[in-house]
Amino acid sequence: MVMSISQPVVTFVLLPWLWVTNGMPDPTWRDMLIRQEASRHTGGQVTLTTAEQKLDTYLHRLMEQEMSAAQFLPAIHFFKAKPLIQKSSIFKLLQKMPKGAALHIHSSSLVSVDWLVKNVTYRPHCYICFTWDNSVRFLFSDRQPFPRWDCFYWQLLETLRARIQDPIEFDNSLMQHLTLFTEDPDGEYPSQDVVWEKFEKAFIAAAGLITHAPVLRDYFYKGLEELHQDNVMYLELRSGLSRTYELDGTIHDKVWSLKTFQEVVNKFTADHPDFFGARIILSVHRALSVSVVKAAVKEAIELHKDFPDVVAGFDVVGREDTGRSLWYFREALSLPADLGVALPYFFHAGETDKEGTDVDQNILDALLFNTRRIGHGYALAHHPLAKDISRNRSVAVELCPISNQVLKLVSDLRNHPAAVLMSEGHPLVISSDDPSLFGTTGLSYDFYQAFVGIGGLKSNLGTLKELAVNSIRYSSLASSLKNTAQVMFEKKWDIFIATCL
Repeated sequence: MVMSISQPVVTFVLLPWLWVTNGMPDPTWRDMLIRQEASRHTGGQVTLTTAEQKLDTYLHRLMEQEMSAAQFLPAIHFFKAKPLIQKSSIFKLLQKMPKGAALHIHSSSLVSVDWLVKNVTYRPHCYICFTWDNSVRFLFSDRQPFPRWDCFYWQLLETLRARIQDPIEFDNSLMQHLTLFTEDPDGEYPSQDVVWEKFEKAFIAAAGLITHAPVLRDYFYKGLEELHQDNVMYLELRSGLSRTYELDGTIHDKVWSLKTFQEVVNKFTADHPDFFGARIILSVHRALSVSVVKAAVKEAIELHKDFPDVVAGFDVVGREDTGRSLWYFREALSLPADLGVALPYFFHAGETDKEGTDVDQNILDALLFNTRRIGHGYALAHHPLAKDISRNRSVAVELCPISNQVLKLVSDLRNHPAAVLMSEGHPLVISSDDPSLFGTTGLSYDFYQAFVGIGGLKSNLGTLKELAVNSIRYSSLASSLKNTAQVMFEKKWDIFIATCL
């Protein structure tokens, strides 16, 4: 059966109120209520084939085992739970499952830090600097780099490694600068402020490696490869397109980066015909001024017009709790409408637990500016009007459970607000946000956390299928391309079902 890529029209039969004056309520009515409520859950309207029903029965047994285990893994910090998740039969099944698209990943954290350190930092002309605030900077240069405010002394990594007795330990220390992963997450990150500080430092540390022009090409290709290996077939990448540099210091603009991205995607899809493609959502940081964001919006309008197949739209990124609200940038964000041009928005909104604050209103403001999707939407369940509007407009929430847990919005994923959204069948897609910083690749880990932790025993194979199909349905692709991608997905799904039986 091929699921329609258009938004399904769901109708529910409302049962009459049953007033009981004495005696026990009719168990038939109770069963009907239970079935009706289950039908509203994500995947509750998906009709499973006989083969799918057989796999679903097996999956349900696995879920019961996971739920009754001494350690419920989604209730444990992901950094501690990760090796246990890797042993899970459900996780191994999810790795095989076609997952559609990754719609919320940031470019600076697309590729595993293992590759960055063991491949990129071993390339010739790679310099390192240790900063005053216990961080690192990297730079490729054909000569000794000049000192700057944050880096007084640059060392050639090749020379430094030759003097080090334990290069493996040294490489591990470099990885610690590029990721949040630690064996003691609660001790190292006692608050959101502390973990976000390390989070932002890691982005800055990686920048010097990623923005070197020859590395950027390989980086994009490697990122697509890691997604493909996890059975993801399409990507929408958020990127500010930082200026890219050559060994001699030559600087490339955003047009060069977009063309490079397009070339890499074309090469990858030629090498891997079962990968559908990738696009970029241009982004700008919310710490910037209105004038800078206005200039970024104007630039995005031009780039979207010149690269319609590559540029999907625009977003404002960065920590919401300490950054400026969407409403603060209303003059800049109103530009496309004022100019009568199209620039789709895919706003981060509601990545906060500060209910009732100004930043909490980002959810409503994102909808006011006609966002196509809501990034994170952690606070959406506390905004009934915004929830209704987003559902009626088919504005999907990009759910990134591991990110929400690591950045300390929620500890036990059973308490994630998205559990309410899933129980109501609200449009959802699963993504990984910043996989390299969290020690993940692809989407399987986030699917596991969403399926087992947030969905619980109400989830089934139909839930997984709808979440995967949603990632195509709510992508930025044109309708004709969505239909083509859907056909490709269904073929992969049928093979998955057949090989799991």
